[in-house]
Amino acid sequence: MGSCSTWAWQELLVLLSSMWLWGGSAQPTPLGPTHTPGPQLKFRLAGYPRKHNEGRVEVFYNDEWGTICDDDFTLANAHVLCRHLGFVAATGWAHSAKYGKGIGRIWLDNVNCAGGEKSIGDCKHRGWGNSDCSHEEDAGVICKDERIPGFKDSNVIETEQSHVEEVRLRPVVSGARRQLPVTEGIVEVRHKDGWAQICDEGWDSHRVICGMMGFPAEKKVNRNFYKLFTERQQLNYLLHSVSCTGTEVHLSMCAFEFYQGNTSAACGAGMPAVVSCVSGPLFATGNAHKKKQRQQQQGQPRIRLKGGAKVGEGRVEVLKSSEWGTICDDRWNLLSASVVCRELGFGSAKEALTGARMGQGMGPIHMNEVQCLGTEKSLWSCPFKNITQEDCKHTEDAAVRCNIPYMGYENLIRLSGGRSRFEGRVEVAVGAGDRDQLRWGLVCGEGWGTLEAMVACRQLGLGFANHGLQETWYWDASNVTEMVLSGVKCAGHEMSLSHCQHHGTSLNCRNTGTRFAAGVICSETASDLLLHAPLVQETAYIEDRPLHMLYCAAEENCLSSSARLANWPYGHRRLLRFSSQIHNNGRADFRPKAGRHSWVWHECHRHYHSMDIFTHYDILTPNGTKVAEGHKASFCLEDTECEE
Repeated sequence: MGSCSTWAWQELLVLLSSMWLWGGSAQPTPLGPTHTPGPQLKFRLAGYPRKHNEGRVEVFYNDEWGTICDDDFTLANAHVLCRHLGFVAATGWAHSAKYGKGIGRIWLDNVNCAGGEKSIGDCKHRGWGNSDCSHEEDAGVICKDERIPGFKDSNVIETEQSHVEEVRLRPVVSGARRQLPVTEGIVEVRHKDGWAQICDEGWDSHRVICGMMGFPAEKKVNRNFYKLFTERQQLNYLLHSVSCTGTEVHLSMCAFEFYQGNTSAACGAGMPAVVSCVSGPLFATGNAHKKKQRQQQQGQPRIRLKGGAKVGEGRVEVLKSSEWGTICDDRWNLLSASVVCRELGFGSAKEALTGARMGQGMGPIHMNEVQCLGTEKSLWSCPFKNITQEDCKHTEDAAVRCNIPYMGYENLIRLSGGRSRFEGRVEVAVGAGDRDQLRWGLVCGEGWGTLEAMVACRQLGLGFANHGLQETWYWDASNVTEMVLSGVKCAGHEMSLSHCQHHGTSLNCRNTGTRFAAGVICSETASDLLLHAPLVQETAYIEDRPLHMLYCAAEENCLSSSARLANWPYGHRRLLRFSSQIHNNGRADFRPKAGRHSWVWHECHRHYHSMDIFTHYDILTPNGTKVAEGHKASFCLEDTECEE
């Protein structure tokens, strides 16, 4: 079987050039240590949402705020910046505008610190304002959440959110305390080493709290019941006069006032604020869960999330004229992102991501400059611009991270024996009742594959699955030896292995030894290289091609293995011919295993390529039986009649 590649040469040269530059680009000649300017040099952490000790690095120089490029950025640079900001050290750094693209000048590039400098200005760099970067390369830092003693100025923006950082719902009904998710309870705010309440006089913030907790809507609560309950409790009020518009994604964005001094009786005729939330279809339980699932299946959804490692995150795609497409990130913000999240049954948005942070989509871009008010039921109800070809590219695809309810699924699974926290033998907790009545056991490896591993990695909070292993001989490092789960068969989208099909209590596993237990290797990023399937479908055709015209294809191993037994040069081969495009769309670095030094000149087709690395194609029947085989040389097999 042969194939024909229509890689655009310009795109190929750009890709190969970037590969060569990645491998061994010459460093720009630094100008040497540059003296730190006077008091006008300031730093801050920006980007939203984020924690107070992390963010995009912004520097104030020459009366203008700007950013730092991530070229040659190191942990030593991050240490210097974090100490300048008043933190004791850095724990990491971020590239590729993880905290969003900045604006203005890119002040520094190719920064090279030893780690002991007092300011980033004392490090080597290309010179102030001398950069070949775009804001897609803005650097960020993650500082250790420990302040330098005596350092008064935190030098970070948006510090007001640290006053109201963590919010919870505390259930008071005995049965509700054991159920997840918690949909109703007293609203409490983390304060010092404990929790404090909010006075509900003038309270109108139900929607905001439910959105924060991961719920799309709220419902009326029995205030009288809670009034009687709270009258018998010692209360500690922290906030009062809370006023929200309903579109805020966090309570800290609302107007409120702090109580001062003794607050045990400060609420007057009021009581602690209470909310009751409505779960989305994914998180509803019991009969409500089944009813909502049926309602969801009745109509085809017009919006979805793709490319996310966790539930409630991904690139936003919308359905228009029976074709899925993406959204351009121009004017993309938390209001529009929250409409998407609530429409999908999640809470409000934690992040509105730009710059294809969840990978680039394929196909059309359906919407641009979406401007929601935050109250719309659907993204299609928001004003937006239709796309023209010049407006946007897939490098600008919008994405979201939504608030989702806490379900505790990660507490029912763990890995053992692996070399890192991302791999190991899968152990699950089974049983009914309280947590102390659960018992840990192994999962039978029979039938275990990538889809099951994807669900396990998602439940663990470890991203995507690289491998699903049916045998784990070399991970025997746990005293758990009993098989407790077998026949696991997942569709791949489930949040927990318990949601997949399985044998239940009727265990059926032929090989019950620990070495036959299921294992996983997880990864924070998914594969970047994707085949453009619609192009294959549009261009595929069958051709009977004489053998004497297929010497080059045979020499490159681009025919099925049975071609070696043919009576050359007589006869023919029946080929499936098609054009293909391989897109590098994901978030992981692209690092080919075969460097250009291993590519060889091929006389037949007059080009260089690797003779070892190939993309393989198989034709399968619906039940998975292979009926033909072949493969295509990486990047550049052109057979004989391809357009250049």
